Amino acid sequence: MGLPAIQNQTQKLSCPRLPLAVYREVSAHLRQVTEVEASLIVRPTQHDPQAKFDYYQSQVAALQIQYGEAITDKEKARVTEILDYYAQRYSPWEVIS
Repeated sequence: MGLPAIQNQTQKLSCPRLPLAVYREVSAHLRQVTEVEASLIVRPTQHDPQAKFDYYQSQVAALQIQYGEAITDKEKARVTEILDYYAQRYSPWEVIS
């Protein structure tokens, strides 16, 4: 879909309204690919008494994907397929720099 080609060894992606359970599912799905490690970056919990709670805001700030140096083109394509699957069902991924 709209994701850039894998160029760095680490990539951070966000989908602002994606529920925690789905982030966990994506992470688990990605970890099944050889040479790929995925983890979740939790959103900081800073209490602001003036802020309104948003039920639709994800508890996760980003999905961090780390690629091994020996990752193949086939494995890269599989990662793209997985991410596209979730992007089509929820909303597009945003690359975090």
